Amino acid sequence: MRAKRRQRSLITLVALFVVVTAALLYAVLPQRSGGYGLWGRINKGLDLVGGVHIVFQAHPTEKTKVDDDSMNAAVAILTKRVNGLGLTEPVIQREGRDRIVLDLPGVKNPEEVATSIGRTAVLEFRDPATNKPFLTGKNLIKATPAYDQQQGWVVQLQFDQEGAKAMDAFTKTHIQQPMPIYLDDQLLQAPTVISEIPNGNGVITGYESLDAAKSIAVALNSGALPLKLEIIENRTVSASLGQDSLAASQKAIILGAALVVAFMFVVYRIPGFWADFALAVYAVLLLAVLYGLHATLTLPGITGVVLSLGMAVDANVIIYERIKEELRLGRTLRNAVDAGFKNGFRAVFDSNATTVLAAAVLFWLGTGPVRGFAVTVALGVLISMFTAITFTRWILHLQVDAGAQPSAWFFERRTAEGADAR
Repeated sequence: MRAKRRQRSLITLVALFVVVTAALLYAVLPQRSGGYGLWGRINKGLDLVGGVHIVFQAHPTEKTKVDDDSMNAAVAILTKRVNGLGLTEPVIQREGRDRIVLDLPGVKNPEEVATSIGRTAVLEFRDPATNKPFLTGKNLIKATPAYDQQQGWVVQLQFDQEGAKAMDAFTKTHIQQPMPIYLDDQLLQAPTVISEIPNGNGVITGYESLDAAKSIAVALNSGALPLKLEIIENRTVSASLGQDSLAASQKAIILGAALVVAFMFVVYRIPGFWADFALAVYAVLLLAVLYGLHATLTLPGITGVVLSLGMAVDANVIIYERIKEELRLGRTLRNAVDAGFKNGFRAVFDSNATTVLAAAVLFWLGTGPVRGFAVTVALGVLISMFTAITFTRWILHLQVDAGAQPSAWFFERRTAEGADAR
């Protein structure tokens, strides 16, 4: 029975080693298929991959003054437009009383994107005789980019009941007449009315590409901005600068991890090796969580990762010292492991709880990169609690079941009198 238990524990240890090693290699190394592991798939911030930094200055209009309500509404509309363009992990926030800052990682055409996002986007269908609108964007239900075999890229419009009635009334009386369509007071086109349009569906044609049609559709769907936004800064952040920062950060992570691994192995020997092994599990879980949450990793966020690497083995240091104390009192290895984890848990929990609370305050009061730092530190602490307390304890139990005995390489055991007992 004991032999089977020992064999089963050894097989489990070997299987765990193979699985975790494979998962770690997949997480951090480029793949043969040409793709990247979890590290490569995590979104990188503006400071790492480059992009564009845009500052809008808000000005009042005839109908709206610049205040908190109008600024918050403008931020919400800009957010919808940016999300509609499919830009990954943008940062949109107010700066002062009347400015809005956008950080858009990975943007290749900053001028086009800035103009598209900040445009007023007031849609009007005008009567050619009076040049007054008979239908506006307020009656628009949705605008959808599409491709038509005859007309190329178009934007399909669907109006509400009121808009459908207005369109029906106009087209009934204007057959074979132009129907000018204005966007932001600029004539977009003036198609000829061929027949009555009773169902409130219209089409704007003449776009050169999907991106052009998509840009108009996004602006129309998000509605008109309540304020006039002037671009006062449109700065491209160099991707090369970001790549240099990323390369330096990767070196810092590798060096930090190597020092932690060496320290644990030299000081705590076989249990230190398993603590290092748990560190690999920690790294895989942290990358998986960041990827799963679609988090954006910035330079401060990477700083949080490097900091949490050292913190990830803090719990093991505390617990291992408790285990050594129990062994010196003459306990068996299994009892010493159980007592060490039990006695060390409270100190580990209190230490990590205060760190998580500090990270929560940073996240609450901070903005942008400061929040990224707080998120990575908090995630690192929570995941390290799991790997250091639960996973490492399981591994040590497997090691004991596999036949490990107190020795110079599995904690130095001493008797109560201080003599070595190896």
